[in-house]
Amino acid sequence: MTSSHQAIQSIPVYPAEQFRVEIGANMGDALGVLDDLMLDDIYQLDPRARPRRLGLASNPGGAFYIAKDSELGTPGARLHLDCTLTLIPQAGGSVEAVVLVEVDPDGMIAGIYLLPLAPLHRGVAYSLVRAEQDQARRKLAQMSCVSFTRGTRITLSTGAQMPIENLQPGDRILTRDAGVQELRWIGQSTSRATGRMAPVLIRAGALNNAGDLLVSPDHRLMVYQRRDRLGTGCSELLVRARDLVNGDSVVMSAGGFVDYFQLLFDRHHIVYAEGIAAESLYLDPLTQPALPDELLSVITPHRLPLQRRDSHGFEVQKALLDHPDAVGLLRRASLS
Repeated sequence: MTSSHQAIQSIPVYPAEQFRVEIGANMGDALGVLDDLMLDDIYQLDPRARPRRLGLASNPGGAFYIAKDSELGTPGARLHLDCTLTLIPQAGGSVEAVVLVEVDPDGMIAGIYLLPLAPLHRGVAYSLVRAEQDQARRKLAQMSCVSFTRGTRITLSTGAQMPIENLQPGDRILTRDAGVQELRWIGQSTSRATGRMAPVLIRAGALNNAGDLLVSPDHRLMVYQRRDRLGTGCSELLVRARDLVNGDSVVMSAGGFVDYFQLLFDRHHIVYAEGIAAESLYLDPLTQPALPDELLSVITPHRLPLQRRDSHGFEVQKALLDHPDAVGLLRRASLS
């Protein structure tokens, strides 16, 4: 592994020094690794704390490293998923978080980072009530999976549309890139709709979608430009849902709980959801732990080869969408 590897995911984390024990056995100490944690310790964020971007890269064996374009850490350094935490604030629901550890070439701890799955607030006391080692990789995978929500209508090979929760493995789904394909697996999980797990609502018509489309924040939508209105030089674009949020036609839909569904084929495809093109589950070392053990046991590189998103189009970075009417531009670009 070298620092030349690109990020497969960027996550907002807090350095451990910004999350300290205010009351408890470890009073005054920064967040530590699992072996050092004490239940019932009460933590608070530093008043100046802000989440910073940690870029994750991986190798085919599933090991994680810090990507070269990361805002934190040493590019190329190994990352270890240490544990998951459950934190209880003074008021409100619990917050789950993942602790990641950067390791130097001698195997020593070089940095500790906290990835909260729901927002943490300054001035709020959080009591540590649970710390577990065996769920860290799965929690990170669930956060990273691109997902549709309950009720999303998926186009079948016949042209009919079926709510995603009614689909079954073996169903024949229409894909934009490879015609009719059989669905290998459909996953389901329920999460609190907060922070990184809050879905994005793309209102009906915003991108010429027939109905409201609610997807996970990192879900890529495929837009075909008949006219290059963004100046990318490419007709086929992949755009993250969260990069389209404008407070009007595309909004975050936080609050309560959300049922997420993942569609897996023998390779990464573009399907039709509410009449517009959107990606299926992108399988890589980060998302693979979200699959059930019985499916993982039969997956081989020949059956589910290493995927490439860019085979479906140019992946648009947020900077290119820095326009007051970016969603409108994309909608019009796909029409004329």
